[in-house]
Amino acid sequence: MKVARFYAPGDIRIEDTPEPVAGPDELKIKVHNCSTCGTDLKIFRHGHHHIDPPRVIGHEIAGSIVDVGSDVDGWTAGDRVQVIAAIPCGDCPDCRRGRLTICPNQKSMGYHYDGAFAEYMIVPRAVLKVDGVNRIADSLSYAEASVAEPLACVLNGQELARVGAGDVVVVIGAGPIGCLHVRLARARGAEAVYLVELSRGRLAMAAALVKPDAAICSADVDPVDEVLRLTDGRGVDVVITAAAAGKAQEDGLRMAARRGRISFFGGLPKDNPVIACDANLVHYRELTIVGANGSSPAHNKQALALVAAGAVPVDDLITHRMPLAGVLDAIHTVSTGEAIKVTIEP
Repeated sequence: MKVARFYAPGDIRIEDTPEPVAGPDELKIKVHNCSTCGTDLKIFRHGHHHIDPPRVIGHEIAGSIVDVGSDVDGWTAGDRVQVIAAIPCGDCPDCRRGRLTICPNQKSMGYHYDGAFAEYMIVPRAVLKVDGVNRIADSLSYAEASVAEPLACVLNGQELARVGAGDVVVVIGAGPIGCLHVRLARARGAEAVYLVELSRGRLAMAAALVKPDAAICSADVDPVDEVLRLTDGRGVDVVITAAAAGKAQEDGLRMAARRGRISFFGGLPKDNPVIACDANLVHYRELTIVGANGSSPAHNKQALALVAAGAVPVDDLITHRMPLAGVLDAIHTVSTGEAIKVTIEP
């Protein structure tokens, strides 16, 4: 079978390798879709400290079961499934308290285990242990199901930021995550959702799909001034920074209304993670700043249900579909900002 295997920064190879064999406590699936994300681009450029190469990457996974280990119950060949990316241990104090997204022992598909840029892959026992395999509704395509993983992360972020009915929300960053944030905020009852983006072309493409109440190009206007203008000087209830930029976080603090919540959803570069924070804004306005780290298995189930119910459509966000041999082209396309979501179909 064919796989895309990471060896070193700048070195991902399409290779032939024998099909994997499921152990007694594992599943083997045929991969139908594995969508790409900005993390795949980061891995290609810089590697990752959790990846010991060579490693098959790809973590937004949807496929069909072809073999069931002898010790695995509840699954049969032919079942259509989505697989989590982040794997909590299920045993540590944080996991026992239900805080699975911050498990200190977390493993990941495509990092610690071979991922889904492959024709076939193994779902390890660690995933099954935490109920990390989910049935795909008949109404959903595999491509749509693969987007449940990033949507699960978005769901975690909005739960932590308490996005709800009547909120006015700003999303900074018009990539696939930003688009999902806009749609989920609407599904959660937001009164208005504004989208901020530096690139005019990317903003236009995203806004045409997700239709925010205002599309703000930060190359043309000061986004803080524009958000304050739109809200008659009040600011917004929730700011979500879906961009890996310190300025987005700094601007977010200045856009927030009194008792506003700011989600630092997008992580910053590890060589430049420090921002200027006006602590008096936080103090006097009683602001809340929250982080967001991945998703839990339960978030993946909820995300699939939201997509299946039509509450958060994702099919139109998949702008490019490429074969496994086109993984490098897919990663390049992600880097250019020409796509919203790129999916690989092995």
